[in-house]
Amino acid sequence: MFEITVDDAKFWKNCVDAIANLVDEGTFEVKEDCIQLKAMDPSQIAMVVFSAPKTSFSIYSVTSAGKISLNIDSLSKILARSRSNEKLSMHAEENKLELEFSSENNKRSFKVPLIDIPAGAQKEPKIEHDARILLKPSAFKEVLKDAALLSSHLTLEATSDGFTIDVKGDSADLLAQSANVGDVVQEMQAKNKARATFPLQYLDDMVKACPDDAQLVLNLKTNTPLKIEYAIGEAKIAYYLAPRIEAE
Repeated sequence: MFEITVDDAKFWKNCVDAIANLVDEGTFEVKEDCIQLKAMDPSQIAMVVFSAPKTSFSIYSVTSAGKISLNIDSLSKILARSRSNEKLSMHAEENKLELEFSSENNKRSFKVPLIDIPAGAQKEPKIEHDARILLKPSAFKEVLKDAALLSSHLTLEATSDGFTIDVKGDSADLLAQSANVGDVVQEMQAKNKARATFPLQYLDDMVKACPDDAQLVLNLKTNTPLKIEYAIGEAKIAYYLAPRIEAE
């Protein structure tokens, strides 16, 4: 069905890690021009949307488009065994996905069983967000570490004046404010005030695979699912996270 090779196995590892941080199982759609995946997390409050174009790979030969369903966690653990300067080749063989790591003088291959996943209507949400915040990934990750000391949730707010992270904890509170351009916020557009509260662990899982030199984008609207976007090489990943609706 397909023969796909990437010159740097670490690239595909990083892509799969970004997916595995949210879901344990998923279905890759192998198309003539790209590989895609859409999956909901087990709690059904978050979604991951992934796409890698054929230009991400040194060899991309697809004789017929198809789908392969895998245990993403198991795949991630195998890819973690990739070593420096190793290529990775992938092809489907009967009911398994074969992964072959190769360097100049060595080869190793793993066969990962394909699984059955019920086909679901995985539709990407269509939301017109009110604010778009471009963040420095490393700085945002540090703020999440601060927030984790205090609470399991945090509130994000964007206005024309800047971006705010508000955390209310039993032992202490945190208010992290950033101007439109600063150490944390690199660029921001806010048509209207946007404010919503989200589970911290999900946010952490979603951004942990974001490369520090990438552009991390938050799309925010009051009490509406948050959209997080970034790229890993030529691959693009987006997450959607439902808000926690506060009682009036």
